[in-house]
Amino acid sequence: MNIVLLGAPGAGKGTQAEKMIAAWGIPHISTGDILRKAVADGTPLGMQAKGYMDRGELVPDLVVIGLVKSRLAESDARDGFILDGFPRTDGQAEALDRALGEMGMKIDAAISIDVDRDVIVRRLTSRRTCKSCGKIYSLLDPTVDPSKCAACGGELYQRDDDTEATVRNRLSVYDRSTAPLVDYYRSKGILHAIDGDRPVDTVFADVRRIVGR
Repeated sequence: MNIVLLGAPGAGKGTQAEKMIAAWGIPHISTGDILRKAVADGTPLGMQAKGYMDRGELVPDLVVIGLVKSRLAESDARDGFILDGFPRTDGQAEALDRALGEMGMKIDAAISIDVDRDVIVRRLTSRRTCKSCGKIYSLLDPTVDPSKCAACGGELYQRDDDTEATVRNRLSVYDRSTAPLVDYYRSKGILHAIDGDRPVDTVFADVRRIVGR
């Protein structure tokens, strides 16, 4: 099963991806990881990407598609994969479909984890990070001590990108950029929307139903 995982920041995509990996052993592929590895390995496409990144420019779709295509050609993706963070636009989705078609592959399902925006704001603004070890906590958990890290005793703080103004801006950008993408996969008949404002295992039961595993 080849899956595109959609969802706003804080919707719980990462948690569901971890459960999918554990259940089915298929790779979780993010473009950020692909870019960093290609640059570190010094591949031709990685060096191309590095040039744009060093100039503070967006890496062109053509380069990103090439990197994704190379990653999906690796042996661990033969039995399926989870794409996270790509595609981000309908244009990228069309380019991805063409690239996969050349490889005799296709996207089987686009799973969108939907959560009310106010719930996401509450989730993300409640996050605290340990200054010492980087462990992340949620103040929505009543067992969390907001003053110190349970793992190392370090001080907990709120990251700049977890403030309400920043979170709402990130959500606004996400909604503008991905609305056409959701419509694209809906038009293909492979979009599956899941209510993500429920217990993790309940959400995953829906994922299993969609995937048929």
